[in-house]
This record gives sequence, structure tokens and C-alpha cells, in this order.
Amino acid sequence: MTDLVVTARGPVRLVELNRPEQLNAMSEELHAGLASVWEDVATDPEARVVVLTGRGRAFSAGGNFGIMTRVQQDAAFREQNVDEARRIITGMVRCPLPVIAAVNGPAVGLGCSLALLSDLVLIADDAYIADPHVQVGLVAGDGGALVLPLLVGLTRAKELLFLGDRVSAEEAVRLGVANRVVPKDKILTEAMDLAQRLATLPVKALRETKRAVNLHLEQAIAAVLEPALLAEQDSMTDPEHIAAVEKIIAARGAR
Repeated sequence: MTDLVVTARGPVRLVELNRPEQLNAMSEELHAGLASVWEDVATDPEARVVVLTGRGRAFSAGGNFGIMTRVQQDAAFREQNVDEARRIITGMVRCPLPVIAAVNGPAVGLGCSLALLSDLVLIADDAYIADPHVQVGLVAGDGGALVLPLLVGLTRAKELLFLGDRVSAEEAVRLGVANRVVPKDKILTEAMDLAQRLATLPVKALRETKRAVNLHLEQAIAAVLEPALLAEQDSMTDPEHIAAVEKIIAARGAR
């Protein structure tokens, strides 16, 4: 697999989204890889901590408009895409290893969800997060509706999801969706240093603490995840979504 690269660095597994020229927007391979990687690292007997980041200047730009078009037209592929989204979310929440997101640049859409579902979040000083699902006619089902209310409260979560506005690094820390701001050129170093600290902690105590804290997320998964994903799946064929994607693709072609 080339679009998702996993590297062993002692007890740390560095998971890198590797489509830098596309700002780490999803490909079929990358989306499928993110659905399976959490079980892979969980069953690695030498792994203790995961660091998740993107190569190049973005963490992840999220959705791929070519894939969105195929999802609109191909029911079987649409089912597969939603199932992979489900596995990404549950895989991150249930992965026994702590996951550190090193948000090295923009984290948008699914990229935003990947950051929010991580256990600890370091964000580069010039990075931002945003969830613009609604702006392209989609329900924010693959993460945002699940986790944002737990992090920032219902009212602020609705504002962020309805409007899709960019949240700066400093604001992300203030809101509680990131732990700290880090200079861009030091973000991976600091994330690896933090991972090494976590790797020295007693394994069972750390993993069971993550599991206990994530019971709050498990409650949300039980109540929210399936209705949210089904609503997003339904919106994938909505005329407003189709028109929004066609408009974006045409604008990009004109440039």
C-alpha cells in the first residue's frame, strides 16, 4: 500500500497519509487502508502508540470529488464506502493503542474527523480544521456528528457543522478539540516525543484508561453512529449534493 504508509519506530507506529500532491484527500486505497490499519496496529505485539499525520503540507483535505461522483452512481460502491467509514470510526475508538494526531496542515471533512477521533491532538500553528459536509450537500455522518458534541457541546458543534467554518489552531485548543499548538517545523518531532513518553507507561493501565474514557464515545456510537451514517448515505444521492459536486469539479476544470 502506497497511499497509507505505516513505519515502525521502536514501539511507535507512524501512520502517514501519503497523497501529498492531492493534499492527502481520500483515494479508494487510502480510505480502505484507514478502515483496516487500526486492527493491524492493535495486533502488532511490539506496538505501543500510534502517531497519525499527513505527508506534505496538509493533514488531509478529506473527500475526493471523483470518488463522490462514483458513490452517487454506484450503489454497491456507496455501501462499501459507508462500511469503510464505519470501520474507520469504530477502529479508532476501539484501537487499544493511544493515537496521537500530528495535524501538520489543513484537516478538512474526513480529515477533521480523523483528528477529532484521535486521543491526543497536536496542531501546527498555521493549520486549521473544518467540516464542510453540509456545504456540499452531505450529512456530517462520518465522525463530526458523533464526536464534536462531546468535545465542544451541542450548540457550538451545531455551529461548526452547519457552517463548516475554519477553526484556527489557537481556536482549536481553546475549544478543546486540540491539546496544543506546535510550530509547523517541529510538529512531528513533538508528536514522536509525546509518543515515546506514552510508550514508557504501564501498558495495561494506559490501554484500559483509554477504553474507560472512550465509553463515552461508545455510548455515542450506540445511539448516533448508524442513524448518522445512514443519513449521510442517503444524502450521497441528493440532487443538491450532486449539483454541488458538479459545480466544484467544473470550477476546478476551468482553472
